[in-house]
Amino acid sequence: MDMTITKMLAGALDQAAPALEIKGIHKNFENFSALRDIDLTVRQGEMLCFLGPSGCGKTTLLRIIAGLETQTSGSIVQSGRDISWLPASERDYGIVFQSYALFPNLTIAENVAYGLVNGKMRKAEIQARVAELLAMAGLPTAGGKYPSQLSGGQQQRVALARALATNPGLLLLDEPLSALDATVRVRLRAEIRRLQKQVGITTIMVTHDQEEALSMSDRIVVMNHGVIEQVGTPMEIYERPASPFVANFVGKVNVLRGQALGGKRFRVGKMEIECEASEGSFRLGEDVSLYLRPEDRVAEHLEAGTPYRLGVLVNKVEFLGGLCIAEVSAEALGGQSLGLHFSLNQMHDLGICEGRRIDIALRASRIRVFSTGRDQA
Repeated sequence: MDMTITKMLAGALDQAAPALEIKGIHKNFENFSALRDIDLTVRQGEMLCFLGPSGCGKTTLLRIIAGLETQTSGSIVQSGRDISWLPASERDYGIVFQSYALFPNLTIAENVAYGLVNGKMRKAEIQARVAELLAMAGLPTAGGKYPSQLSGGQQQRVALARALATNPGLLLLDEPLSALDATVRVRLRAEIRRLQKQVGITTIMVTHDQEEALSMSDRIVVMNHGVIEQVGTPMEIYERPASPFVANFVGKVNVLRGQALGGKRFRVGKMEIECEASEGSFRLGEDVSLYLRPEDRVAEHLEAGTPYRLGVLVNKVEFLGGLCIAEVSAEALGGQSLGLHFSLNQMHDLGICEGRRIDIALRASRIRVFSTGRDQA
């Protein structure tokens, strides 16, 4: 009994141990610093996305984890094993690239089995494993075909099955959907997420597409200029951005210029706004930027005493199907403009059109405030 309990406790500890620990990673290319002091812990079984613009260092960090690039300094520990300086062939991961990288002269089954054959598995075991993976990828009858006979989305699913064939401890995805058209991309990201949850494999994906990161990940690592700006769940990143860069890069946002009045009070044009979500302290009269998402407004059932109610002029309407963006301006905000989201039904019900004046109320509880100096940094 004691031995059983000991094994159970040991198993629980193994599950709790990080899948990957990245400590103090730096990467320099001659006079250019690609990564600076990167510290990150990846949890077992999670889907983590590296998100950021081109050149922010996300792909370089992924390649360092894979052993395809060598860090200038710092360490990487995978499930308690120091892999910092190990070659790629001695690390425990599967990888899927933007290009499918399938062998054109091999069948789909042979492509998926490639790593298993090299691992000297028995033929019957390989066949069973390949059949299992192709079924999981939604391609149970594709084994005898060649890559050129499949669509781009199907080829990427084969590449994913091949990466999972050897049961790696880590799955690395390097912008796997960027070569696909929009419709296929949306469908395949849901399939990849389903497979990742089904297998339970720890996964790191690099992307510059914020929709991919928000819809697929358990946590997002937002990167910029070789540093990590913020790590958090998709909801945390979107609702509570830690910096102006994150607020601007993830989703759409309005930026209003104002001044600090002390405490959590700010003046924008003629309006005083109390922002409970604001963090940090601001000097009296300091120039600040107030960040407000396009959906953070009230336009229905307004009463005379509704807080932060103001009249706005609709200057422009952008029709995007079921969602529309109305560009409005308000004298109370010093003439500053806002882009506001409305559903198509709301556009009809509220009679929103160019040149019309409507009343709205700002959701002050959702406003994030940063020093204008940080905004320009």
